[in-house]
Amino acid sequence: MTKTNVIRQLEKAGIPFRTAEYEVDEADLSGVHVARQLGQPCEQVFKTLVLRGPKLGPFVCCIPVAEEVDLKKAAEAAGEKKAEMLPLKELLPTTGYIRGGCSPVGMKKKYPIWLDETAELYGEIAVSAGVRGMQVILAPQDLIRFTGAKVADLTIV
Repeated sequence: MTKTNVIRQLEKAGIPFRTAEYEVDEADLSGVHVARQLGQPCEQVFKTLVLRGPKLGPFVCCIPVAEEVDLKKAAEAAGEKKAEMLPLKELLPTTGYIRGGCSPVGMKKKYPIWLDETAELYGEIAVSAGVRGMQVILAPQDLIRFTGAKVADLTIV
């Protein structure tokens, strides 16, 4: 098993988790592909999106992989008038992660994080382990506690 920064941080904090590896398909980096490969329901596999607000700057939203972020809801949750997706070319320099390997754990800086409220419906959810090809599976409450995430309705209905 590759020891990513995410894994090191969770181990150091004593947070229980397990990892799951999957085959990376460069033609399909979608989270739905990841969920299928893991044999997990799409509702329990979360993608990490980085947005930007005019006052707050970068902030993070974690939502189920088959859903789309509602920019208005995300902005409202973050106390912003509006929000936009961080341009892809800024993702690596801002977070330290590449597309398909972005995790709410272990970014370069501690950005505010919002987790979609549906996460609390499950005993465990999966988020990226910080690299393409690996997820960490943990209790949403542990993720919330460790990252300081707030819970909100973030998706388009």
